[in-house]
Amino acid sequence: MAAVDSLVQRIRDEFSASEARIKQFQQQQTELHHEREKREARLEQLFGELAEVWRPRLETLAKEFGDRLQVKPTVTRGRRQATFEVKSPVASIKLGFTASSNTDVTELVLAYDLDILPILMEFERHAEVSYPLDKVDPNQIAQWFDDRIVGFVKTYLALHSNQYYLKDLMVEDPVAHVSFPKIAAGATRERGGKTLYFVSESTAAEFDAQNKS
Repeated sequence: MAAVDSLVQRIRDEFSASEARIKQFQQQQTELHHEREKREARLEQLFGELAEVWRPRLETLAKEFGDRLQVKPTVTRGRRQATFEVKSPVASIKLGFTASSNTDVTELVLAYDLDILPILMEFERHAEVSYPLDKVDPNQIAQWFDDRIVGFVKTYLALHSNQYYLKDLMVEDPVAHVSFPKIAAGATRERGGKTLYFVSESTAAEFDAQNKS
């Protein structure tokens, strides 16, 4: 019978090689995990530093809109988000700013999302920018937030002067005989259970003078 010693050794060599590959894989994955943890820690550190950039800007936006806007901040590991719900008589408006990372946690990712329903005009619905974690410039991020916020304000104002959104909210000044949206009324008067809208206090005063009893 032929000897099988060499076969036994070859089989054992294969098992040994497989075990070595597994140990190498485990070591590589452990190292990758530790490196990712370092990047995640750096990302959280950046969130803390950059909060001084985006927080005052978002607070300014909320302050300027007053009670027409409600903000819901969300803070989770690897993600910061602020969602604004904007009160409007013409549409449902939701604005969101998100700070997160890419899949490998090598870049800071900032996103802007604006939802308006119904959609009756063109507007910027999404914008995104990313920076390597080791090359984040607070000044660039401040500019990005400023541009997005001003862009939103322009969209909001355009929305409230858009004929398609205002078609059910148009009224006519009974003195000046011009049509305009209710939200632009300068004055109102109640007559016979009906609200009359005026473009200014002067046309309302003229109406009062004409209708003295």
